[in-house]
Amino acid sequence: MFLDIEKIRNDFIIFKNNPNLIYLDNASTTHKPKQVIDKIVEYYENYNSNIHRGIYKIAEKATLEYENVREKVKNYIGSDDLRSIVFTRGTTESINLVAHSFGQQLNFEDEILITEMEHHSNIVPWQLLCKRAGAKLSYIPVKISGELELSNIEELITNKTRLVSITHQSNVFGTINPIKEIVKIAHKKGALVLVDGAQMVPHQKINVQDLGCDYYVFSGHKMLGPTGVGVLYARPEILNCMNPFMGGGEMISSVTMQDSKWNEIPWKFEAGTSNIAQVIGLGSAIEYIENIGFEKIYNYEIELLKYTEKKLNTIDDLTIYGTPQYKGGVVSFNINNIHPHDIAQMMDNLGIAIRAGHHCAQPIMNKLNVTATNRLSLYIYNTKNEIDIFIEGLKNIINLFK
Repeated sequence: MFLDIEKIRNDFIIFKNNPNLIYLDNASTTHKPKQVIDKIVEYYENYNSNIHRGIYKIAEKATLEYENVREKVKNYIGSDDLRSIVFTRGTTESINLVAHSFGQQLNFEDEILITEMEHHSNIVPWQLLCKRAGAKLSYIPVKISGELELSNIEELITNKTRLVSITHQSNVFGTINPIKEIVKIAHKKGALVLVDGAQMVPHQKINVQDLGCDYYVFSGHKMLGPTGVGVLYARPEILNCMNPFMGGGEMISSVTMQDSKWNEIPWKFEAGTSNIAQVIGLGSAIEYIENIGFEKIYNYEIELLKYTEKKLNTIDDLTIYGTPQYKGGVVSFNINNIHPHDIAQMMDNLGIAIRAGHHCAQPIMNKLNVTATNRLSLYIYNTKNEIDIFIEGLKNIINLFK
C-alpha cells in the first residue's frame, strides 16, 4: 500500500513557501492542497454568484457545483439520502444547531449524556441547553488510559436519556471510541446519538448507516478543506421534526406579514447566503482524499504514529497521556518540570509547529491533574524524517533546562 509522500507534499504550496516548516498540529487544522485552493479560485474567477436564485448561467453553474458537493458528502460518509446532508460553518455550529433545534423538544427531568473526553464544542452547547430546559447533563467517565469507562454504560444511559453526544476520536488521546456499541445501547433505551467526527473523517472511512448514529458532524478544515464549512448529517425523519436554527432567506418556502413556512430539508437549515466557495472547496478536498484512498492513509498514519511513540518513549522524564487500544495519529505528552508552552515556543524557534495548552478539553486536563500538555498530531504529508528532527529538537530543549 505504497504512499508517495513527496508527491503529496508537492501539492501543498505552504511547504514550498515555508521550506523549513515541520507542521505537527493537524488535529487543529490541516493544510490545503493546491487542488482545493485552485477550485476556490476557479469559483471566484469564473462563476462567482449566489446559488438557488439566479437563472443566469453562472448562477446555475454555482448552484450545480454547490449541490454536487452534497452528493459527494453523502457518499463520503455512507449516507443514503441527500436530504440528510446540511451544510454549516463547522462542527461547532452543527452541534449548536442540534442543541438548539432538538433541544426545543426537551422537558424538565430529561437527560443529556456526554463524555469527559469531549472538546468544549461538544460540552458547552449541552450545558447551555440543560440550563435553559431544566434538564440534567451527565457524563461517561474517562479512564487515565484515555478510554471511556463503559462497564456501567447500561446504567448511565437511562430511560430519561434523550440524547447521547460523543466524540468518535479524541483530540487529546487519539482514542477511537466504540460508537456502534454505544449506539445500540442508546437506541435500546430510546435515546438518539450524535457523533462528533471532526477528528475521524480525515483519517478513516466511516459509514453513518453502519454506525447507526442519528447525527454525525464534522468540519472541512480538518480534512484538507477550507475553514468556514462543516456538515451536519441527520436522518431525514429527525430533521423533519426539528425547527430551524436560524431564520432568513433560503430556508423558507413562503413568507407573509403574519407567518412563514419552511423550505424542505436540508435547505430548511441553511439560512442566508451559504459559504459557497468553502462548500465547493470541501468537495475538492473529498476528491483529493478519496483519490489517495482511506486504507493507504490509515496504514501510513499508524506506521508514523508507532514510529513517533517509539522515539518518544526513549526520552527520560517524558509522559505520554493515554494508552488506548484503538487510536489515531495523536500524541499528548509532557516533560517533567518544563512547561508545555515553553517547549512549544522553543519548537517554533526551530520551525516545528506543535500544540500546547488544554486543547479545548479542560475536563481531560483536570482528570490528568495537569493544566496543559504538548500535543503533536499527524497527517499524510508528515514524514519520519520530520519526526526525527522533532525528537532531536526536543532532546536539545530538555538539555537546555538541565
